[in-house]
Amino acid sequence: MRIDLFLWYTRIYKSRTTASNSCKKGHVKINSSSVKPSFDVFNGTKFIVKKNQILYQFEILDLPSSRVGAKIVNLFLRNLTPKSENEKKDMMVGIKNTFKFKGKPSKKERRDINNFLNE
Repeated sequence: MRIDLFLWYTRIYKSRTTASNSCKKGHVKINSSSVKPSFDVFNGTKFIVKKNQILYQFEILDLPSSRVGAKIVNLFLRNLTPKSENEKKDMMVGIKNTFKFKGKPSKKERRDINNFLNE
């Protein structure tokens, strides 16, 4: 099965086009080398996906015949992402929630952002 199809079937990407484009950009790696969208994957293959500055690591358990529901993705894929990457994700979510504006930030909000980034 092609890697771009697998990424779409297992809901790592929302569309096959985005899965294919991420492969072309080098965001999907197997054995620390970038792969083309047509790369064939098999059971037991381990791969890394870079998404939103976070490196997710997965292992293929089985190959689906079509796109699967979100509840049964765990039957086809095992998440091997280290805790440090998950902490990075939580930190990024926390920063986003800290600075929520409606439109352009005010002068005070801009100072708060600059003070936060300079610390």
